[in-house]
Amino acid sequence: MRRSSITLLLLLAALVVLLMGVSSDQGAPVDALSSVHGRVGIYLTSYALTRPGLLDTVLAQARAGKINAVVINVKNMHGEVTYKSAVPLARQIGAVTGLLDLRALLPRLHGAGIYVIARQVLFYDPKLAAHLGVSGDWVSPDTEAVAAYNLAIAQEVAALGFDEIQFDYVRYPDGGQLVAAYADRYAAIDRFLSTARQLLSGRVALSADVFGRVMWEWNKKRIDPIGQSLEDIAGYVDCVSPMLYPSHYSEQRYKNDPYLVVSVALKTGEARVTTPVRPFLQAFEMDIPSTMSYEDYIRAQILAAQEHGADGYLFWNPSCEYTALFRVLTPLVASH
Repeated sequence: MRRSSITLLLLLAALVVLLMGVSSDQGAPVDALSSVHGRVGIYLTSYALTRPGLLDTVLAQARAGKINAVVINVKNMHGEVTYKSAVPLARQIGAVTGLLDLRALLPRLHGAGIYVIARQVLFYDPKLAAHLGVSGDWVSPDTEAVAAYNLAIAQEVAALGFDEIQFDYVRYPDGGQLVAAYADRYAAIDRFLSTARQLLSGRVALSADVFGRVMWEWNKKRIDPIGQSLEDIAGYVDCVSPMLYPSHYSEQRYKNDPYLVVSVALKTGEARVTTPVRPFLQAFEMDIPSTMSYEDYIRAQILAAQEHGADGYLFWNPSCEYTALFRVLTPLVASH
């Protein structure tokens, strides 16, 4: 991308925020940028937050000292923008659901001492793909309209009072051979993150989700079709969150040993970067070995994270059902 194109993106994103007139009176962030460290949190969808009693349960768990962070979808993998966004293109393509009342939600979470992370899915976006006439559900990171749209949303989210923006699907589709043929993809991911860093630095913390395999040593060869380089991404964000779900590994020894997955990933990845690593751990029942209970499965991942230098950790359950997790966290988080 030419320098003039990058400048155009910056101007477009900044102009959108000025035109929106977004107020930032959503409650003061928790310790601002310094508080990325040591966070233990759960992932919540906008739909889950509409369930009666769920928010009260989350606040109770925070008061009990079991969690101190939440990850909330602000733009999900359906292409939906889940709050009342004023970004013109989001409204034009019918992406805005308005499910989340952030003026009410953020002060309640901050009031309970909870660090609030906004999860923004980037390049898997069926709604934007349809609008652009792109076949399938993915949009290209090297398309100026795609970058400008996501940067406008990120700036709006930063102005709303979130403590951190977490970019997810900051990659190309998986598939293809592991060969040195993807230099343009790595460069496009780097350009987007570099621009986001310039726009948002000093306003909100930034993090990025990466595939668990990005932590492996072979990732340095830059042969992965998804275009994620641990070293590159770590240079633009305040925290990296590898998704270390044991059930998602093809090797049976990893499926059978959740402690091994987390420990090996952290040891290899943290030897390569100095940026804090805060993994996503598996809190859903999939491919759990018959020799382990669900709670022991979760407990093993936490132990590995604590013993191998994780800077906090987050838990993923697509249904946002964390009853078993909350039972496990009682003895473990207190000592973290």
